[in-house]
Amino acid sequence: MKIALVGNPNCGKTTMFNALTGNSQYVGNWPGVTVEKKEGRLKCHKDVVITDLPGIYSLSPYSLEEVVSRNYLLNEHPDAIINLVDASNIERNLYLTTQIVELGIPVVLALNMMDILVKNGDKIDLRKLETVFGCAVVETVAVKGKGAIKAAERAIERVNANKKQIPKHKFSNEIELPIAKISELVKDYVEPVHVRWFAVKCFERDKKILAEAKLSPQKLEQLEKIISPVEDEYEDDSESIIINERYDFIAQVVEETVHKKARTTSTSDRIDKIVTNRFLSLPIFAGIIWLVYYVSVTTVGTMVTNWTNDTLFGGWITQGATRFFNMIGTADWLTGLIVDGIIGGVGTVLGFVPQMLILFFFLSILEDSGYMARVAFIMDRIFRRFGLSGKSFIPLLISSGCGVPGIMATRTIENEKDRKLTIMLTTFIPCGAKLTIITMIVTTFFPGSTWIAPAMYFLGITMIAISGIILKKTRFFAGEPAPFVMELPAYHMPSLKGVLIHMWERGKHFIIKAGTVIFIACGLIWFLSSFGWDLRLTEDINQSMLATIGKVISWFLVPLGFGTWKGAVATISALAAKENAIGTLAVLNGVSMQGNAHALIDGIRSMFSSVGALSFMLFNLFNPPCIAAIGATSREMGGPKWTMIALGYQTILGYSVSFIVYQLGSVFFLGNRFGIGAILSVIILAFVLILLLRPAPKFHDFARHRSEINL
Repeated sequence: MKIALVGNPNCGKTTMFNALTGNSQYVGNWPGVTVEKKEGRLKCHKDVVITDLPGIYSLSPYSLEEVVSRNYLLNEHPDAIINLVDASNIERNLYLTTQIVELGIPVVLALNMMDILVKNGDKIDLRKLETVFGCAVVETVAVKGKGAIKAAERAIERVNANKKQIPKHKFSNEIELPIAKISELVKDYVEPVHVRWFAVKCFERDKKILAEAKLSPQKLEQLEKIISPVEDEYEDDSESIIINERYDFIAQVVEETVHKKARTTSTSDRIDKIVTNRFLSLPIFAGIIWLVYYVSVTTVGTMVTNWTNDTLFGGWITQGATRFFNMIGTADWLTGLIVDGIIGGVGTVLGFVPQMLILFFFLSILEDSGYMARVAFIMDRIFRRFGLSGKSFIPLLISSGCGVPGIMATRTIENEKDRKLTIMLTTFIPCGAKLTIITMIVTTFFPGSTWIAPAMYFLGITMIAISGIILKKTRFFAGEPAPFVMELPAYHMPSLKGVLIHMWERGKHFIIKAGTVIFIACGLIWFLSSFGWDLRLTEDINQSMLATIGKVISWFLVPLGFGTWKGAVATISALAAKENAIGTLAVLNGVSMQGNAHALIDGIRSMFSSVGALSFMLFNLFNPPCIAAIGATSREMGGPKWTMIALGYQTILGYSVSFIVYQLGSVFFLGNRFGIGAILSVIILAFVLILLLRPAPKFHDFARHRSEINL
């Protein structure tokens, strides 16, 4: 049995999906399109598959998500639909409901966020609502897990009882008459259950539906004779007429079924007066991010990570493994591979997992509480000044966990130029993998600093803003940003279960990479650093194969302050996975040290000056992302040309930022003389300033010119 979960964005659909399916979820893409497909088996009903459709506002084909949802509902024939509705904002949510019930599929109307409705003092007449729509109605509070299973069981009951959904809502008589005529016209072309749906869509002149119906020219002519007089009478187009009819019906339903208490300023409104204030919003956001990073990286996170590195991996596991292999007489090279290579490298990376989980825990609270939706609203006002849509902030927010889903989230941006621009810039936000680099550099070179880690987050946003201004003045990306419309959900206390699920979903990908990509990479790094070209163990790591390879490419990184072969190898290995840079440094500096964390830190300190370490961190933050994110960029860009443009820009930006920081930082903080490197840094800064301040060129719109000629 298949049950589709349908609803508007921000109505709690994902939370309900998690409550219904638990851990039995699987994620992929819809066939032929790049929109995420989430499915899972219903708890206690393993024969029931729940499909979480993309959040949509209607079943009209205005966006890819709406096309995907509509095609699934019409072509995949789910047995039932659970339509999730935000009960605290029922007027707007019911617009989608009026379309869903016309499909003829059994529907359960799940009134979510009932706790907010009750808190507001409002009431909904459930029986009246059931009568009006002819479907089952269930109260739910998804964040608390209330009513979700009941909604699914009601859907199963309706399927087992073979109850077809018969739309009971009617439009005005002036519209019902032509729809009845169209129903007679198309009934032989479509399934009986979909007749009214197709009739309404044909009245709207829905191109996709008309193409699917394959009406004969005579039928199309009859259809036009039915629609045109109505448009003349209403002095409006047929689609707008249906939209108005739906909202007139919804207004009547709300008046009959919803009893609202006299309104006073809600708690959410009172909070928003402060957190979305034009002057206070950004300082509040900065303070919250600083606090999140302070707890995650500087205080609690550091204590847990130190224990994990020093005691768990550096002590118990490493020393225990060494004693065990020595006891059974394992060869020295094999002991070195397992202890220094795999345990030392992977263990160092896994040591940062507690910090990441703490960070993801706080970010999940901010998202589930409704605050991050406000941040998107706040950033829209700022981003539009830099040529980006507020929709670009959503991928950036997702990228704080991992760049791959952040890049995929750009699919919601309709404007192709804005979408490509956002893909190029999304990975500038520090992801969980880059957090390991930030933490290692901060704890090693700037212990006790409370501002460097959160500063990297805001530096990422700054680089995005600067890039947006510069790139929007080029022919590739010129144009007005797409408008950003987003509903702000009411603030609510997030459920601990939901927060933990979101935290784990983000963290598990990091752990899986540590067990696969980083496991293999650390083993390879150990082998190349332990053997010479004659394939014999070498006691001098500087005579190893890896040292030779690193020396070949290290010259390129000398102006950045980490031009040793070890720094070069760590930077190149980060292309496999950003956190692999730390695993590589662990292997290179921990060989024969049996996982001693303090010796590892001393080894890393010997590689960089403090300014060089900062430069190393910045280069890895802004240069091209890991292989997985590069692959996602290639898929979303749709070809090698744009992929190379994106990677080229990221490389130039990352190198330039690192170059400027190291060259000028060495002058101001290390006492180096003002040489050619510092002069070039000033020239680069002046060039960037010119690009920022120059007026936007006026590009001729050739497509528009051709259309005017044709007219």
